Amino acid sequence: MIDNGNGLSMHVLEAGFETPDRPCIVLLHGFPELAYSWRKIMGPLADAGFHVIAPDQRGYGRTTGAPASFDADLDDFAFPNLVRDVLGLVSALGYRSVASVIGHDFGSPVAAWCALIRPDVFASVVMMSAPFAGPPVFAFNTAQGDGRLARVDITASLMADAVAALASLDPPRKHYQWYYSGPQANDDMRHAPQGIAAFLRAYYHVKSADWTGNQPHPLASVTADQLALLPTYYVMHADATMPQTVAEHMPSAEAIAACPWLSDQELDVYAREYARTGFQGGLNWYRCGTDARHSAALRTWSGRTIDVPSCFIAGSSDWGVYQRPGDFEAMRVLACRDFRAAHLIEGAGHWVQQEQPRTVVSRILRFLRRDAPAI
Repeated sequence: MIDNGNGLSMHVLEAGFETPDRPCIVLLHGFPELAYSWRKIMGPLADAGFHVIAPDQRGYGRTTGAPASFDADLDDFAFPNLVRDVLGLVSALGYRSVASVIGHDFGSPVAAWCALIRPDVFASVVMMSAPFAGPPVFAFNTAQGDGRLARVDITASLMADAVAALASLDPPRKHYQWYYSGPQANDDMRHAPQGIAAFLRAYYHVKSADWTGNQPHPLASVTADQLALLPTYYVMHADATMPQTVAEHMPSAEAIAACPWLSDQELDVYAREYARTGFQGGLNWYRCGTDARHSAALRTWSGRTIDVPSCFIAGSSDWGVYQRPGDFEAMRVLACRDFRAAHLIEGAGHWVQQEQPRTVVSRILRFLRRDAPAI
């Protein structure tokens, strides 16, 4: 456990710590995951010469110090404070700079914000599964009435309108991020009728390449009709909980036994931790994302870009690449000034570093050795 100087005692997994003076890599997990989600790639990255650290992030697992209730102060879970968590951790471990910060799922935008806010510390960034479109921006030159030069953050506004319009579809739908932001989601999942282990098994399965229904493609526009093309684990039926949604796709006993990337023993690590802690710590992150007040606060960095070398990795069967129309393109063209590569890995869905760890390690090392500067 490491005191990160920002109110947390952080549970951290490490590899490659035996040899001093190695360059450091920080791995940031997403939801509903843990530092344990990086178990398949930490050893190979350490074998390649790095000190690899993977914390349970704020509100997750065995990291303590963050109230995980629904009435917690959401400022604690906003991106600037999550960056402070990571900065404090690497400082406590004796690093003034790290070779790369790598984030998956909700860890991806945290990694991106680390690189954007503190490029002097985070020398490169790898975003996985969730594209980063850049900070929300202020409208430009509106005082002069020059609409041609106005640059506004219309995607967020369109997304909010499209999400609201989902309720008017037949049958009515709802967006999972807004469901996760509600007061009932934690109890729904912590007390899933099928049990936490079975709930998580179905959840991990349906978002993986093992579920043949995952055939992702870019959406044409930010509208309710287009969002409704997303699988129900993203755009749910209005009257369904998440455990009910994924229960329809529970894999057979034979499929579970044959799953090469998530054994029952590995699944049990997640199930035991979430049975102990609940899900609210991670859900508070979503509440920041759907709260306009927190989005507005991020305009402090309006116009800022990620200037350190960057790349993107995802599974070719991952709908997360396209769930916010336009973000993938904005990441490559607008948000990152030194974007090196986008890798969509065959045979992987959303849990790419668990489903195809060897390929993920290969792509990370190729990026670090050939593209990112030595530090």
